[in-house]
Amino acid sequence: MPRKNPFKLDVVSVRLVKDAPLLSGHKITSPEDAVDVAGELMCDLDREVVCIINLKADGTPINCHFASMGALDQAMVKPREMFKAGILSNAAKMILLHNHPFGNLFPSKEDCGMTDRLLRLSELLGIPIVDHIIVGGDNREYFSFREHCLIKNPAIKYASCCEDISVDRFGKVENPEEKTESCGEEKKKAVKKRGKAR
Repeated sequence: MPRKNPFKLDVVSVRLVKDAPLLSGHKITSPEDAVDVAGELMCDLDREVVCIINLKADGTPINCHFASMGALDQAMVKPREMFKAGILSNAAKMILLHNHPFGNLFPSKEDCGMTDRLLRLSELLGIPIVDHIIVGGDNREYFSFREHCLIKNPAIKYASCCEDISVDRFGKVENPEEKTESCGEEKKKAVKKRGKAR
């Protein structure tokens, strides 16, 4: 018997579309290299812009993605926008670059918070952020988080069994003393049964 109101689900696809090239093929092995590639363009902008340079494993740039156009003194950054082009480009690593149009290159509290958040997420995705560079003014100076030892990709230890999962990592601890049931029993309870099989 056919259903009266069948469920409809659109199928979508996401593709990477190349714009006019900005980058050269030379490898980026230092903050100066990254600033040479994109810094001059970003220093001329009148508002904060966040750019991601996606790299191959050897440091050769794949592309650059302008992930956020902000205001004079801030740019809103959402992780999904930051990593989208890197995932589609099959990037091995990435460099975060943004400008301060007003000239002060020292990172703000928001810059530090954004960097910390993106570092944690990059570890989960397997695309490490190797540096966050702030450019501005006449492009003669820059601030590199890596050169100031502020970039350290965290090593995340993954659980191998349900009992190893720490509840506090999800932000909520109800009773840390209480042991969970064995993994096998927990898995059986987690599986939700649906109606009839086809």
